[in-house]
This record gives sequence, structure tokens and C-alpha cells, in this order.
Amino acid sequence: MPPTKFNGRTLSRRTLVGLAAAAAVPAGTAAAAARSTVGGERLGRSGTQVGSEAPALPSTNSPAWVVADADSGDVLAARNAHQQLPPASTLKMLFADTVLPKFKKTQKHKVVAADLAGMGGGSSLVGVEAGITYTVHDLWLGVFLRSGNDAVHVLAAMNGGIDKTIEEMRARAKQLRADDTHVVSADGYDHPGQVSSAYDLTLFARAGLQNADFREYCSTRIAEFPAEGGKTFQLQNTNRLLGSYSGIIGVKNGYTTNAGNTFTGAAERGGRTLLATVMHPQYGYDEVYKEAAALLDWGFEAAGEVDPVGVLAEPVSAAGSRPTASANVPTTENRASATPSGPSGLAGTAAALSALVAGGVLALRRRPQPKAVGRRRRA
Repeated sequence: MPPTKFNGRTLSRRTLVGLAAAAAVPAGTAAAAARSTVGGERLGRSGTQVGSEAPALPSTNSPAWVVADADSGDVLAARNAHQQLPPASTLKMLFADTVLPKFKKTQKHKVVAADLAGMGGGSSLVGVEAGITYTVHDLWLGVFLRSGNDAVHVLAAMNGGIDKTIEEMRARAKQLRADDTHVVSADGYDHPGQVSSAYDLTLFARAGLQNADFREYCSTRIAEFPAEGGKTFQLQNTNRLLGSYSGIIGVKNGYTTNAGNTFTGAAERGGRTLLATVMHPQYGYDEVYKEAAALLDWGFEAAGEVDPVGVLAEPVSAAGSRPTASANVPTTENRASATPSGPSGLAGTAAALSALVAGGVLALRRRPQPKAVGRRRRA
């Protein structure tokens, strides 16, 4: 069957079948109304979403997770993708998305005491000290390898201060269409009202990995960090999948006593890059890594065979507008723009797809953690 055109774009077999199934579900369901539908109506539903003929999913005890193709944007499966939960230090991915492009990695900064003011009690620290000069490269290694809130505060100070940085992170989240995210602290330290979602964290990782420096930092396992007297000490990345999971790239883990464990991982095999985000396993410190690894394994088996349940949204354009209607239909052939949230966008898409079904176009068959200070530990 020849490729199908819809709103000027070519749709793949899997995307057409998946969209047809989604269009058959009323947009005004209670579950859809309760949560965002950015990326597709199914991602706003409660519970696990996966194609009907997909391989069996691994057992998980996390309330929310997403596994997606980083290149096409296909969300292969999800559980409570838009549920708002405390993100812990995985929010540092958004911090890096926002601030990392602003400074050359060779730029130097001599830390003063004011740079380190305002950190929460029990913050995870890499060991930044006032009076020592660091390169931007050093500081980002501290952010990614040891989740150092002290390194975040210094970079934020260089960026004009914590308040300015938080406002920029909020703007960046909107640009990335991460509508579940509300930023209160630049470093992910728990504050009332600070939330994100498995979907949004996956967006942050996907955006960050397009930056070569971000990719370098999140994949670095061991590095030397400056200390007094011109000495250095060794940092080891707290991401436990680095060096133990085949094809792992990064990205970021997090932990607080309130949030529990969170993790977004990326891995590449056979030219395909997948992302898996797991939030708040109900038990076991290592469980977040075990579940992410199991979901990635499942994704590599299912990718190319399973109908997507949604897409990762493309960022808002530089002009500040959301993608046009012709860009709102997911396609597995490029990084996909998400279906607009809200009943009107879903209704329009459903009506158009119904017309395609009526015309016979969709008559397709698918081919047979670091040391913390005090009472909290943060990764």
C-alpha cells in the first residue's frame, strides 16, 4: 500500500493504526480530563498504556514510567505518563537544558561564599569550595556525576542568580511542552509544589542529548575534580547503569526522602536510541535501575513492531508559537510533534482520522546515588 498523506505529512503504518485506535476513544473521558494529553489522548489516561499485540511488559512497582524512541519520538508504552510527582535531582536535566548552552566549558570562575548560599539542608554536594577556581567543565561534571547542588548553585550564580535561573527553567519547560512541570528549586531539592512527570522528564532527556556537552557529561563514569592546593579527587557517576547495561548513554538519577528514587536512562543499540523514565518505585533503592533496564530491554524488542501509544512533543518554535496543525500528527519517520492537548485538538484529529478510515486508507495490518549531608540523601 502506498504511503498515506495527512495534512501534508507522510504517516507510517504503525502510526496510522495507533492513531486510529486512539481516535476511537472519546476525548472527554474523566481520565483524559484529569491529566494533560500532550503527546496523545492515551498518555493522559490512568494505568498502563501499550499496544494490544505488544510483547509482555516487565513487572514493575513504580506508579509512573515511560519508554520511548528518542529519534522518532514514539512513546512505545507508558504508565501514568502525565502524573505529577516530585522529580528530585532528575530536574537537573532541565537545569542543564536551560543553562549549559550559555557558557563555554573552558570558562573559569572563582567561587565566593555567596555562590553557595541558600542550599537546602542535607543537599548532595560534590565538594565545591569558596576560594577555588573551577572551569565550567568541572562544575558540570559535579552536577552530572555527583548531583552536586553546590555546583548547581555556582552555575546559577554565574547565570545571574537562582531566581533568574528558575524563571528561565520554567520558560524552557514551556518551550519543551513539559506542562506537568513546576520548578521551585533549580537543583531539584524538595519544595512544596515542585512536580514533574515521567513524560516531562523524558522530554528533558531527549532535548539534552541533542547537545554534545550534555551527552558527554551524562555518560562520564569517572572524573577528577579540583580541590585545595591544586590537588584533585575522583568523582564516580552515581548512575548505576553506566558500565553495567549494554548500550547505556546516561542520563540522570535522583533521590530525596520525599520523592524516593527517580531515573531517566538512555541506551543505544543497533542504531536505535531509547529512553526510559521510572518514578518512585515503591520499594528497593536499586529497583529504579532494574525497572529502567527491564523497560529498555522490552523497548528494544518491541520497537518497530509495536503501535505507539503517543509521541514526545516537539518544542515550541523559536517564534514562540506551537506547531501548526499540519505538524500535530505523530509520525515515526521524524521526531514527532505531539497532538495538541484539549478536546478541540483531539476532536479535530479524531474527525480527520475517521474520514481516512471511511475512505479505506487505514485498512492496514501490522507486520506479522551520592553521599549526602544530614538527614537527606539526594542523587
